[in-house]
Formats: sequence, C-alpha cells, structure tokens
Amino acid sequence: MSEGTLDFKDLQRRMHGAVSVLHHELGGLRTGRASASLLEPITVEAYGSPMPLNQVATISVPEPRSISVQVWDRGVVNAVDRAIRESSLGLNPVVEGQHLRIPIPELNAERRADLVKVAHKYAEQARVAARHVRRDGMEILKKLEKDGSIGQDDHRVQSDKVQKLTDETIAEIDQALASKEAEIMQV
Repeated sequence: MSEGTLDFKDLQRRMHGAVSVLHHELGGLRTGRASASLLEPITVEAYGSPMPLNQVATISVPEPRSISVQVWDRGVVNAVDRAIRESSLGLNPVVEGQHLRIPIPELNAERRADLVKVAHKYAEQARVAARHVRRDGMEILKKLEKDGSIGQDDHRVQSDKVQKLTDETIAEIDQALASKEAEIMQV
C-alpha cells in the first residue's frame, strides 16, 4: 500500500469474498429442484478421516427431481449413505450396489418458509461482513488523515468511494437473496 492511499483492490476483494461465501451457502439450500451443489457441504467418514463427498463419489443430476451418486469404492457406500441421511437436508438415498439414487421430495409451505429464513440469515451475515470491510477502510482513512498523509478533501472522496463499493456489494447480496427466495418459493 503506497503512502497516503487506501488499498481499494483489497477492499473489493474482501467484499467480493463475502458475496462468494453467500452464493456458496445459498447453493447448499434445497429448493424443489435437484442440484449437485446440494450435496457439496456433506462430508463422509472414509479411510479414517472426514472427506468431502465429491472426493469419494461422482455426483450427477439425471433428472430434475433426483440426484445420482456413484461411489467409487464399495467399502465406502454405507458411510456415504449414512452421511447423506444424517445431513440436515432431509434426504433418503436408495442404495443400489455402488450407486445411490436420491429422490428430491416436494417442499411443503412450512419447509419453504424455514429455508427462506435460513437464506435471510446467510444474507445478513454477508451484509455484516461487507460492513466490517467498510469499517476497516474508514478507519484506515481516518488514520491516514490524522497522520497527515491525506487531506480532508481526499478523505471525503475516498470515503465516498468506500461507501459506494459497500452499497454496490449490499445490493448484490440483496439481489442474490431475492433470486434464491423466488427459487425456494416457486412451486
């Protein structure tokens, strides 16, 4: 960081990180449609340690209402089945040899409302993360002005720039939430 300036690239990177985390978390929320990303957060107890499901099996979506999991090692099939059943997704795989077929049940209104609440919680966490980045940026600007590295005008201009970046990030978060909410509520 050069003397008298704020590293906007770093602030942008950190705010974009909050949005990326939100997209990942929203991707794990179950809607009425099948999606391979639904099983991403699941870890399987295999070979003596927890492993991500996609490191022990191939996940595919053959049709809109089911997910297919092809386990590579026959010895891990039961662990994969158990991990999917014990996840908070409410899924019940059907085991056929080394292949698991997972039907995606319809969501009832109560479950949809719960998922929307979870989505709102994820979005709020992302907004808080963006505001923390904004606060850090503003503190750096205050310190630079106090040290005499930048003047009041520069401080105001850069503060406005940080605020604009924050507003854009919050708008992006709200947009992601709105589209996920619409997807969840779609019957």
